[in-house]
Amino acid sequence: MEKLKGIMQLLRKECPWDQKQTPQSLTKYAIEEAYEVEDAVRSGQVHAIKDELGDLLLQVVFQSEMYAEQGQFDFNDVVNAIIEKLIRRHPHVFDQENYDTLTAEQVKQLWDQIKQQEKQQRGETTSRLDQIKHGPALTQAQDIQENVSNIGFDFATVNDAMKKVHEEWAELDEAIMTKEPSKIEDEFGDCLFAMINVGRKLNVSSEMALLSTIQKFRQRFAFIEQTAFAQSKSIEDMTLAEMDVLWEQAKLQQK
Repeated sequence: MEKLKGIMQLLRKECPWDQKQTPQSLTKYAIEEAYEVEDAVRSGQVHAIKDELGDLLLQVVFQSEMYAEQGQFDFNDVVNAIIEKLIRRHPHVFDQENYDTLTAEQVKQLWDQIKQQEKQQRGETTSRLDQIKHGPALTQAQDIQENVSNIGFDFATVNDAMKKVHEEWAELDEAIMTKEPSKIEDEFGDCLFAMINVGRKLNVSSEMALLSTIQKFRQRFAFIEQTAFAQSKSIEDMTLAEMDVLWEQAKLQQK
């Protein structure tokens, strides 16, 4: 870690690109690297996982170095903060004398309870939904739905949830007729939210399902490109009908 921190400090002094970065300009890279980690883990390729974890770690070191330059905190402060938080939020591990053995679900409930207590101590307004992280929208939606479901704010069955999808779809149709962008966006979002709820009730992760579909699309489109190249054709000059034929071939290959 000391060697990595030293390299980062040198880059901030000597590399024009690294010098011009700010905490704000770098956040998008942290998000991208987190997704790269997910993709690598999904692939199961150990060397790729190791590589992407390193890229993600670099983002933490880079951000920490910029704040250290401002005299705010450094990488060691970041490490110490997470150590303190882990100990504080795992009393069943670090204070076993006062805690019985807990199940995984009870551990999660204890974690959330301690987070709420921490916010109250800081004088922050609390809500059940505060515990939902501001991550990918699909994941946020599913986590919010799961959270409120725990107190009974939920459709009774999958069929009931599907009825909501049809209702929102009809409202989207109406919004499209108005040609008002804000209304269309609003109703489109409602449709997505309703679909995610159906997936949740079917024990389907919307995030994972969509990522799987994206990967499938990437592979099929790559097949179209490769086949076109093998036939000495430019994909830009192919008709939609020609590409559809290759798309169907790609689907058969995947099966």
